[in-house]
Amino acid sequence: MKKAFLFLAASFLVVTVFAQPRIISGPMLGPVEYRDAKIWVEVSREVKNVSLQYNKKGDKNTKTISYKGELGNEFNPLYLTVGGLEVNTTYQYQVKVNGKVAGTPAEFTTKDLWQWRKPAPDFSFLTGSCAYFNQPQYDRPGKPYGGDSSIFETMAKERSAFMVWLGDEWYTREVDYFSEWGLWYRAQQTRALPILQNFWKAMPQYAMWDDHDYGPNDIGKNYILKNTSREIWKKYWCNPSYGEKEEGTYTMLNYGDVDIFLTDDRWWRSDDKTKDSVNGMPNPEKEMLGARQMEWLKNSLLFSTATFKIVSIGSQVLNPVSPFDKWDKFPAEYDEFMKFIDEYKITGVVFLTGDRHHTEIIKVDRPGAYPLFDITVSPLTSGTHTFGGSEKNNPYRVLGIDEKQNYGRFSFSGKRNERKLTVEFFGVKGDKLGEWSINEKELK
Repeated sequence: MKKAFLFLAASFLVVTVFAQPRIISGPMLGPVEYRDAKIWVEVSREVKNVSLQYNKKGDKNTKTISYKGELGNEFNPLYLTVGGLEVNTTYQYQVKVNGKVAGTPAEFTTKDLWQWRKPAPDFSFLTGSCAYFNQPQYDRPGKPYGGDSSIFETMAKERSAFMVWLGDEWYTREVDYFSEWGLWYRAQQTRALPILQNFWKAMPQYAMWDDHDYGPNDIGKNYILKNTSREIWKKYWCNPSYGEKEEGTYTMLNYGDVDIFLTDDRWWRSDDKTKDSVNGMPNPEKEMLGARQMEWLKNSLLFSTATFKIVSIGSQVLNPVSPFDKWDKFPAEYDEFMKFIDEYKITGVVFLTGDRHHTEIIKVDRPGAYPLFDITVSPLTSGTHTFGGSEKNNPYRVLGIDEKQNYGRFSFSGKRNERKLTVEFFGVKGDKLGEWSINEKELK
């Protein structure tokens, strides 16, 4: 009887400990603008209320805002928007769960209002793709596919303006593909990994998806759970927007004199095996971005006055010798876009891509126009790739890094009309693997 009582008491203690209201992951910084900021967090189902306490750094007067949405679900990702902030000002904040402070303090700094007042600011952002985290019971047998995730501890120490995730932020497994619960679980499980928590609050986080966080490998518009996948995406990332008319996830962000267009290469994507051409002509029915997104991207580029216009796509864009999926395997759409930037003389375009499990910079010359560059950054933690076959000695490659986990740092500097983009690549412990730069005049 005594043993039974002790067992029940211990069981009750375990249940009580694990049922405590708590933060599951976060806080994570979303967009930080001139006058407002978004803070993301996920809490356990026992939580009754969530609030955010904040103040100017060095000022003891605090303010509190409360989350007004639904709680108590199995998955409870949410964000709070702090408005009425001052430009170029650092704020400290803490999340409160059921009225009690949870987690350690963090901070953010609003953008500086530079337009018509001073030169464009010098700044940098981090970027990368393909983050696989091992979970042996659901992974494929054999050598673990995920590498050294301490790369995120290195990245958390960077003093960059923000992070741009280039796709495959989490990897759905076979057990997740056709399960709504499984898709929610995969996002929650990855976001909550302890190794990532310092990075989430180190800088604002922006993301676009590719196949592995959208659904099964290489899938496109035929995915039967695409709507669920989009709903999860909206809950787990604080992007400025998510497509239009409840379709797609594309968006853009601006910092200084740089515009970054985060596209969606999955929602409208034709299957990769669709014929590239019909009767010797590019097949207009084979699409990667789709008509609506193409219209948005073109209009956004026409409107943009940015010195550098970074067009980000999950799949590579150029790389003429690659045997793998890339935008020019969708020739009608690809040709349409290339003719557009040529006809309208869109300056400053640079492509930023992921997916390939190696890092490289591809250069393709254009008669009578500036050359185009495709900068691929991959992988963060996934299995690495070795240059081989037709790509081993790629004549279009300006810089290449294979067989190494890495992330990229894009830095923008210099005075007006002499702005420079410098791209640096770093390994797991911050070891420098390569560097490349270009002046704005070379993109006109």
